[in-house]
Amino acid sequence: MTAANKPAHKLSDLGVSQPDQIAPLFAEVGACFDSESSSAHDEGSWKLIRDAWLGRKSGVLTLITDNWLKPAPPELKRVVGQELNRLRAHVESQIESRRVAIEAGADEAALARERIDLSLPGVVRPIGSHHLIRQVLQQIEDIFVSIGFSVVEGPEIETPYYNFEALNIPEFHPVRDDMDTFYLELPKGAPSPLLLRTHTSPMQIRTMEKRQPPVRVIVPGKVYRRDNPDATHSFIFHQVEGLAVDTDITFCDFTGTIEYFVKQFFGAGVKARFRPSYFPFTEPSVEFDVTCVFCGGTGTSAGGGTCSKCKGAGWIELFGAGMVDPAVYGFVNYDPKKVSGFAFGMGIDRLAMLKYGIDDIQVFFQNDLRFLRQFP
Repeated sequence: MTAANKPAHKLSDLGVSQPDQIAPLFAEVGACFDSESSSAHDEGSWKLIRDAWLGRKSGVLTLITDNWLKPAPPELKRVVGQELNRLRAHVESQIESRRVAIEAGADEAALARERIDLSLPGVVRPIGSHHLIRQVLQQIEDIFVSIGFSVVEGPEIETPYYNFEALNIPEFHPVRDDMDTFYLELPKGAPSPLLLRTHTSPMQIRTMEKRQPPVRVIVPGKVYRRDNPDATHSFIFHQVEGLAVDTDITFCDFTGTIEYFVKQFFGAGVKARFRPSYFPFTEPSVEFDVTCVFCGGTGTSAGGGTCSKCKGAGWIELFGAGMVDPAVYGFVNYDPKKVSGFAFGMGIDRLAMLKYGIDDIQVFFQNDLRFLRQFP
């Protein structure tokens, strides 16, 4: 008869009649329990052992109580009770210990399954960058802000008054042939026609209406003109207009400001020159040229032929500028006898093409990642 089966029989059936036989009997049962409990490694097997030993109806301790303790003769009852209490305490403590160990093991296993291995290569997320136009615009803004200019922005939809008339371009002025462009289709009875601005100069007027001199601003933004797209033209492009108005601003202040910008943007080795020109809102007006940044102003390419960028002239036209026409001051209630100033307008796309050797303006609008990734 095995130790596991003995609790189902009475002491008399087991031939136990003396007190000194009780302790070895309980030790045998305790050893059987230790053997079984050591094999419990998961929650399922632990529950089976718990129920087998502590079950109220047929657990081993219940059987010992019913078959050994209750029918024991008086001379054995005290010893059986002591040994039963000792066995019960041992069984309960071991079962609780196994429960704690099994739960801890389960937690560790879960942590092992869910653990993040920091040694594994991470997921590389592509990092975006500013568009080249935005990068060049930021360079321009930084240069002018460093010498006291502020940045203002305005609406892309304008009225003819701000886009033309307040800039000394009346309705039938021939300059409008090149600049009259995209008008909006408005409901009948609209108070004024609207158009997509052809330059950012309207914000110069709006700024002067709100501020008294001194005024030093640059106005970046998108502009629109009726140009057929090709390598150097687009119906939408980017522009920066500049304006400085104060008392006693001279042409020398104007040339010094522009030359400072060019040398900061293209490098100290670039030379500049002015050529007389005409714009309705400046007088005198000039075209601003710089030595060709591709051939160094020699007119000759690295291969010995004629430079394709400047056509051998050694100079590249950059932008137009001039002293603000006194007639413009009349639209903003400035006294032209007391104030003077200069204005300029440059194409951001053109500056980017010259600085980075880009041949086609259309690549700025095609979203070709092969191109954009060259300018991180």
